[in-house]
Amino acid sequence: MGLKAVVVTVLLAAALSYYVYNPMPDAIQEPWKLMAVDAAFRTGINLAALKYHLGIDHYITSFRRTMEGVKVSDITFAGVPVRVYEPPAGGEGHLRRGLLYLHGGGWAFGSGKMGAYDKVSRMISDELNTVVVSVEYRLFPEVLFPEPFLDCVAAAKHFLSPEVLDKYAIDPERVAVSGDSAGGNLAAAVAQEVLAEPNVPVKFSVQALIYPVLQALDFNTPSYVQNRNMAILPRQVMVQFWLQYLGADISLQPQLIANNHSALQHSVLTPELRSRLDWTSLLSQKFKKSYKPVVAERDSHGLLKKIPGLLDARSSPLLAGPEVLAKCPRAYILTCEFDVLRDDGLMYARRLKDAGVAVTSDYYEDGFHGCLSFTSWPLDFDVGKRVLRNYMTWLQNNL
Repeated sequence: MGLKAVVVTVLLAAALSYYVYNPMPDAIQEPWKLMAVDAAFRTGINLAALKYHLGIDHYITSFRRTMEGVKVSDITFAGVPVRVYEPPAGGEGHLRRGLLYLHGGGWAFGSGKMGAYDKVSRMISDELNTVVVSVEYRLFPEVLFPEPFLDCVAAAKHFLSPEVLDKYAIDPERVAVSGDSAGGNLAAAVAQEVLAEPNVPVKFSVQALIYPVLQALDFNTPSYVQNRNMAILPRQVMVQFWLQYLGADISLQPQLIANNHSALQHSVLTPELRSRLDWTSLLSQKFKKSYKPVVAERDSHGLLKKIPGLLDARSSPLLAGPEVLAKCPRAYILTCEFDVLRDDGLMYARRLKDAGVAVTSDYYEDGFHGCLSFTSWPLDFDVGKRVLRNYMTWLQNNL
């Protein structure tokens, strides 16, 4: 190999190392593996974005494009596509559990039929004798808020109807709603909405939320600041997901990161409303550490008028009043230390407990956002396997 080839090889190796390397917290057990996952994720988004800018396709659309005995059916519930997993056990005369699952992906990516989601649904159906309904709600850019939420509500109401529960031999007192990330957001919002529906006699008995997104008024909670550059879901990406979901201009991203949208000048943000996501009182000192609230004085962009969905409890379940939370089903809320959304989940758990709801808080000191999806070789993490097993154990014992 000539000197020129050696130099080129060294430069390429250095460039690749620079691209892949992203400093990880010491508690991450397999940092290079997570760096590789993060690099692959960024590469997929960048390539899809290039296709979009070349006029080939929208980057979101481009990017998203074996349990024995479990019966799988792709059908519709109230016009919404769903995948139904029916366990081999149970049978006529033996009532089973029911679980409505809402996948994550920033309201833009993902499908319950894909990879880890399909695997987990099969496992839950098979091991827990559960009829799992995974909802294929519509995504950005085809639709904006509240359409994904309305899809999930429609599917939930259909699933909870006595006729459907009877068809699948499901015990009406053992039906759960669950989801991760953006799906956790939808699961919490759907649980609240169903409670207010007088024409839905059957309600969810439990809600299981996995690193859920729950509010968009404070992007400077301790976890948002601490993990602002963390792999998989850095703060700027989560803010972008929110802007897309709520139909706002992405150029407003810096304004939201600075919390200008929740400035003191906004009279609609009453002290009572602000208290619903006041991390200084809702978080323990362990999570508050030495962080300080970021509160802007004025909003020169009129952000709340431009993005009214920011104040809608259907998009931000943490904003619901205590009278709503008091009626919610008992909850399982999973949070991870290295996740911008950690404090959303912790605050919701605290507010539910304060409202009298039984809550199991499952926190992982070595966890990162999305770890539930990394349980199979070669992208398997020990924390992901623990998260999955503990989630299923909770369902086994509480549903």
